[in-house]
Amino acid sequence: MTAPARTTSAAMLDEIRFDAAGLVPVIAQQHDSGEILMMAWMNRDAVAETLATGRVCYWSRSRAALWRKGETSSQVQRLIELRLDCDGDTLLALVDQTGVACHTGRRSCFFRAARDGDWQVIAAVETPPDELYGDR
Repeated sequence: MTAPARTTSAAMLDEIRFDAAGLVPVIAQQHDSGEILMMAWMNRDAVAETLATGRVCYWSRSRAALWRKGETSSQVQRLIELRLDCDGDTLLALVDQTGVACHTGRRSCFFRAARDGDWQVIAAVETPPDELYGDR
């Protein structure tokens, strides 16, 4: 794996097809194991910041603000590589995840599987959310 780019050109950002709200979906994947950790959104500023700093930054739709992964939980994602799909409308962030990725305290946000006609939990909580975030 190569180190993330430390510079980002406007032309490079222009190749990303952001939606009408100015967002693009991003899948975060653990770079060495291939584990899918989470899906989130980035706007143009989040992409630029992520590439410039090497620390993954998303756009929080609920807060309408940039969200630097780990700023409240210390569960940081360090960017290894950012990839753009063939249509230019989805990003894949290969990351090195410190701790858990999900706000529920699980390693991955994809902890429920469709089995026997129901959603079954297939991953245990590794870090209780109150330890991650304290009292909010």
